[in-house]
Amino acid sequence: MWRNVQAFRQISQRTISTASRRLVNRVSENQKIFQEDNGLPVHLKGGAKDSMLYRTTAGLTLFGTMYAVYYLLVSSMPKKPN
Repeated sequence: MWRNVQAFRQISQRTISTASRRLVNRVSENQKIFQEDNGLPVHLKGGAKDSMLYRTTAGLTLFGTMYAVYYLLVSSMPKKPN
């Protein structure tokens, strides 16, 4: 049992260790990009990825609105008796 506890402790220390995960601080680079005055709105300054995300969100919103209006119209019509 003691061997299992030691093995678990060793595994947990390895996975929690941050020595293998050196993250690069890119905050200053992003601040330069977003504070630059280039006439773009802030939600599109991230490039093509932000543009695609914006267009996808706008398209899904438009589709959802049209779908809701369609079903409101369908449900407001009386059913035909057979």
